Amino acid sequence: MDTADNIPVLDTNLVSAKGKEILEKVKKFMTEYVYPGELVYQQQLNESGKKWWIPPIIDELKAKAKAEGLWNLFLPGISGLTVLEYALIAEETGKTRIGPEVFNCAAPDTGNMEVLYLYGNAEQKKQWLEPLLEGKIRSCFCMTEPQVASSDATNMECTIERDGDSYVINGRKWWSSGAGDPRCKIAILMGRTGNESAARHKRHSMILVPMDTPGVKIVRYMEVFGNDDHPKGHPELKFTNVRVPLGNMILGDGRGFEIAQGRLGPGRIHHCMRAIGAAEIALMMMCARVHQRAPFGKTLAHQGVVQQQIAESRIEIEAMRLMVLKAAHTIDKYGTKAARKQVGMIKVMVPRTTLKIIDRAIQIHGGAGVSQDFPLSRMYAGMRTLRIADGPDEVHLMSIALQEMRDQMNKAKL
Repeated sequence: MDTADNIPVLDTNLVSAKGKEILEKVKKFMTEYVYPGELVYQQQLNESGKKWWIPPIIDELKAKAKAEGLWNLFLPGISGLTVLEYALIAEETGKTRIGPEVFNCAAPDTGNMEVLYLYGNAEQKKQWLEPLLEGKIRSCFCMTEPQVASSDATNMECTIERDGDSYVINGRKWWSSGAGDPRCKIAILMGRTGNESAARHKRHSMILVPMDTPGVKIVRYMEVFGNDDHPKGHPELKFTNVRVPLGNMILGDGRGFEIAQGRLGPGRIHHCMRAIGAAEIALMMMCARVHQRAPFGKTLAHQGVVQQQIAESRIEIEAMRLMVLKAAHTIDKYGTKAARKQVGMIKVMVPRTTLKIIDRAIQIHGGAGVSQDFPLSRMYAGMRTLRIADGPDEVHLMSIALQEMRDQMNKAKL
């Protein structure tokens, strides 16, 4: 990379006229439809008395967004946006629970659509990518397993064995986000294909598994701090002699880690920018609350310790955003591989820092902060999970350290 690449991303010319226009349209759409729609979403969910049911407001909002061309914005090959331009949009959508889905930009569908777009064959794209891009179905991603240390993904034991003109899958997966959604029709599963003589990172593959295939069973709905995150959930799934056609293999046997690296780079940018959106909401709620409560004769707004927390939160948000935008710009300019260290850094920094900001907001709200009256407890649970999802902090820190030592050694040789 050039020396100039150490300069922070400050030049607004990096965002095209189209990127700026779409960002403003998204902001306007969020204000007019999504923020009010989130209240309707929760009301419809509560009144239905059902857990695994999608409130009708979602389809209404998706139809509006699609009609305005605010659709599939995450995928550069379709939207025409750079990773950096979409990152700014992801921050806006991350300010609400339903925002990403309204624009058909919600995980895990975004990652799964990227996999099929980049690595799927023509038949796979027609059968699964097209309905996902249309927003007609949803998907899940099955990677983590309950019986092994999944932070080292080479430990995966779920097997994908060839038998004639089929593959047979056996194993368990958990934290299969979105698998509880009644619209979830397809899973991308990563498992061991049995070639023990191959290198450790060439023993696993990714394969398409329709959710209605015999042998696919939801064992239980996992809970985060007692919340099952309905109506989408994170179920544990059991695959017992699940048979799928050979044509369901993505890219080829032993290519699973290769696909995963292509999937996770931009996906981590999206996660981090949505997290920054959540941090902005937490800070906004903090600033509103401090004027509404007056302990010991003066409002919280006049308490020095509260002022310090607000100031630190703003400083941290600005720093996070610059780091993520630099990583996004590096992907745009040099590709995912070149941004590996930067992406690892933001994956550690952003969830950890956003968690602190949400925690401050909870503390300032007092008992209300951990109640159902405010979204802060749900936001906290989601952000705490993100420190584990897509690789725990410790794995990223190890990788960052190894890359940093290598980079320093290379500099010393100059």
